[in-house]
Amino acid sequence: MRDMSRRGLLGLGLGAAAAVGMAGCGASGPGSGGKGGAGTPSPGKSGDDIRLIGDGSTADTGKQPNQPDKPVPLQPGETPPQFVIFSWDGAGEVGNGLFPRFLKLAEDHDAAMTFFLSGLYLLPESKKSLYKPPNNPVGASDIGYLTDAHIKDTLKYVRQAWLEGHEIGTHFNGHFCAGSGSVGNWTPAQWENETAQAKSFVTRWKTHSGWTDLDPLPFDYEKELVGGRTPCLLGQDNLLPTAKKLGWRYDASSPGGHQMWPVKRGGLWDLPLQAMPFPGHSFEVLSMDYNILANQSKNSTQGMPSRYPGWKKQAAGAYLAGFRRAYESNRAPFFIGNHFEQWNGGIYMDAVEEALKGMAGKKDVRLVSFRQFCDWLDVQDPKILAKLRTLQVGQSPTGGWKSFLKAS
Repeated sequence: MRDMSRRGLLGLGLGAAAAVGMAGCGASGPGSGGKGGAGTPSPGKSGDDIRLIGDGSTADTGKQPNQPDKPVPLQPGETPPQFVIFSWDGAGEVGNGLFPRFLKLAEDHDAAMTFFLSGLYLLPESKKSLYKPPNNPVGASDIGYLTDAHIKDTLKYVRQAWLEGHEIGTHFNGHFCAGSGSVGNWTPAQWENETAQAKSFVTRWKTHSGWTDLDPLPFDYEKELVGGRTPCLLGQDNLLPTAKKLGWRYDASSPGGHQMWPVKRGGLWDLPLQAMPFPGHSFEVLSMDYNILANQSKNSTQGMPSRYPGWKKQAAGAYLAGFRRAYESNRAPFFIGNHFEQWNGGIYMDAVEEALKGMAGKKDVRLVSFRQFCDWLDVQDPKILAKLRTLQVGQSPTGGWKSFLKAS
């Protein structure tokens, strides 16, 4: 379990080559690792403290462990924290050990993250006829299905992630990004249908798999699910009405963000991937592994191995440059998106690890989940947030924070 010292955390123009709006999914390769397991009960919980939900795939185990203290408003003249949110699209463990690797990294550096779970990653392929995607054939999926063994691994690490204080959001299901069936063409009603299916795959995995001997996921997903990211960053406009109807608090699907303090769209916090400096280029790149890859190896996940060291350095440098730009100026939150992947020899996983290590532990830095960041935003004085939004990308407050956020 993560050290409870983290409880105080919240007291707290893209170039043409930048591949805007693209987000890949997938992972492959050998290896495994990590801790926790399907047979590990919730810490400190007896059977009487756990309320099974539905078929027992999920359970209400009470308040999530390892959460920060209740956030408080910024005081006049106070320097805002530097929030950094690391998030993961898909969040399936496919035997390459990446899910446990980054859980361990988070534990070592007192970080919380958001895992956008693809609902299909908990649905056995033998039951794929249960998935009826909008504008696509029954059972279709552009990311395929996991093996039964990998579904069990994913359950294991999703369980562990929540118990260690991380957020479980959604990446929806079939990841359709092209053609007439693309999520970019879906209506609000179709998004509602897709979301309902994603939730059903998470909350009924025991029925679908028959694995009744495994422990439930230790959360009520109807309460846990308060935000998501769409496949390929498409379709946000039509998702937002549905997300508001469902009571979500934020959406992380926009591909056109800049390093500024966020606003609400359609009643939800709009928390986009952001343009960040791209070392060696005059244009900026979106803060996601796939977008960096698209600029380095032209969308190929197996580029020239001789280029890997330079590309890894460039990727880590981009993340750290984006961090420094915000940290040393307007303190805008920095949002980073990734996949559990081994593209170009795994360099992007190494780069994001290097970047996190370079950010953690610095004064005022808070490595939190999207939901935790929303908790902080929601208790702030709207006038203070409005003032923070006046700061442009890389713009420091005139006269320093004490003067800029002085009492009015």
